[in-house]
Amino acid sequence: MIALLVVACEVAFWVLLAVGLALRYVARKPRLGAAVLLCEPLLEVVLLVVTAVDLKNGAEPDWKHGLAAVYIGFTVGLGHHTVKKVDAWVAHRWFGGPPPVKPPKYGTARAIHEWRTAARWILAAVVALGLLQAAVWYVGPDGAVSTLQGWQQKMGIVIGINLIIAGSYTLFPKQAPKNTDAVTDREPADRF
Repeated sequence: MIALLVVACEVAFWVLLAVGLALRYVARKPRLGAAVLLCEPLLEVVLLVVTAVDLKNGAEPDWKHGLAAVYIGFTVGLGHHTVKKVDAWVAHRWFGGPPPVKPPKYGTARAIHEWRTAARWILAAVVALGLLQAAVWYVGPDGAVSTLQGWQQKMGIVIGINLIIAGSYTLFPKQAPKNTDAVTDREPADRF
């Protein structure tokens, strides 16, 4: 049941996003659209409550409970950014808004962008870690919590990968290509 609820929450996330944006742009009711978008966190609250009740009723903690915690964490860490990006894309694509801002490609600006991206993913993983640890404590030392601890290890890997990626852009910044207009001393290829 928990796995189906996670899927239902994901589908509901995108449905609420579509309805909120439709109200904002098509119906020209931005406040009502914002109100619908503000309902999205209720999905995570429902998932959290149902997961806690399932564990309280004696369900053995398994991958589904871990998935619920991870889903909630990732929605907290990445949900707002996803809504903003989709909103900007919809506004540009169909309603004459400015084009979405593209991430920088080179140098310090790219490194800063990568650290911001990493911060969102790390926040998601930390929230998931906290929920997983709360579930471990909730189940208690007598319960089988190895699956939940396995999810915690995966979240540690997510944090590590994001630190490595952002750190690599800081230590080895991608440089802009050199100006190729300066190549004037070569003859065109069709000359002998």
